[in-house]
Amino acid sequence: MSEAKIVVGIDIGTSKIVTLIARVDEAVNVLGVSESKSAGIKKGQIVDIDEAVTSINNSLEGAERMAGYSASHVVASIGGAHIESLNSKGVVAVSTPEGEIAQNDLIRVVDAAKAVSLPSSREIIHVLPRSYTVDGQEGIKDPIGMTGIRLEVDTHIISANTTAIRNLEKALSEVGVDVDGVIFNGYASSLAVLSETERELGAILVDMGAGTTDISVYVDGSIAYSSVLPIGARHITNDLAIGLRISLESAEKIKLFLSSSPKKPVKITEEETEATEKPKNSDEIDLSHLHIPEELSKVSRKTLVDGIIRPRLNEIFTFVGLEIKKSGFAGQTPSGLVLTGGGALTIGATDSAKRTLAMPVRIGLPTNIKGIIDEIQTPAFSTAVGLAAYGATLEPESSFPFGLAIPQVPNLRFNKILSRAIEIVKSFIP
Repeated sequence: MSEAKIVVGIDIGTSKIVTLIARVDEAVNVLGVSESKSAGIKKGQIVDIDEAVTSINNSLEGAERMAGYSASHVVASIGGAHIESLNSKGVVAVSTPEGEIAQNDLIRVVDAAKAVSLPSSREIIHVLPRSYTVDGQEGIKDPIGMTGIRLEVDTHIISANTTAIRNLEKALSEVGVDVDGVIFNGYASSLAVLSETERELGAILVDMGAGTTDISVYVDGSIAYSSVLPIGARHITNDLAIGLRISLESAEKIKLFLSSSPKKPVKITEEETEATEKPKNSDEIDLSHLHIPEELSKVSRKTLVDGIIRPRLNEIFTFVGLEIKKSGFAGQTPSGLVLTGGGALTIGATDSAKRTLAMPVRIGLPTNIKGIIDEIQTPAFSTAVGLAAYGATLEPESSFPFGLAIPQVPNLRFNKILSRAIEIVKSFIP
């Protein structure tokens, strides 16, 4: 990337909305980030526009204040069980008489692959080229400049429910921003978390959110399968609330306390010092400092972890295993499983995934980031970082109304002035 570009990514999730403003060049340089509690969103989909607009607005304003930047264009994430994927092939004849493949041929062959029959209620959000074939030679990643007669492409197509996309666009337009792109949660997370080696060898990314779990399978350097499970970390909170007969807020507090790793070493030393006095109560966890309204002060760790949390985690990863089997790429992912999203921090999640799926598992953190990164070096912010990385690859669209285009002259300040003037004019157009 020759010039740094400022990108605003909004990760719209079931439990939280994260806005991340970053300057993207070789790395994602975070300028501002803000997190607000979700409202009007269930299982990754907007169910109440007004509540969702308020939540998005709170998150966006917080990030704008931190970055000192006013957002007009954003890149947004989309999730939910309505996300589906398929692989499609496109074939065209190379247009130039000399047979040299140009950018125009790539656009034509991808358009040919895009011509798949979908119900009217569905819309394509991604057409991702996996590999090209030139005159029978397979496995080509970039055929531009090569010579040939017949050009083929294998693509991965991700589609979403049209209503879900329109509701998302409507909510963001009411916030007062234009949508440059809508990206599948799982794909965005994979851009932030997976290394080049993992993509090449083959890996499975599992993004466990509060209401949904996104799955992206990579084979030979490109994404080959995407799906969403309508089950997530919120179900673990529900189980704790039912099992302990407490409110969801109290159950969430307990879950976060159990899952916070820095407290573990401290607790072990306390247990060691108290072992001589109270050997029988070593299994008990003291919750009095959480100030739970139900006045639950002590609870058995074994009951919580082995009796309530682990069975639900096992169920989630059993469903993940079924999706991997359904994809047909089960034996082509030697890098194993990369677990990210807020649910990845749940106590016992990694062990449960290893035991259920019998493959290597690691926790995926956002990589290639700099700037204000103290808050976001956690799996919960993988999607937001991926949105910024993806947004930087999008071509800027014309700002002119009535379909006219601005002639782009490199390094000319006039372009920026004209673009700003057009944005002001557009704001007055009803």
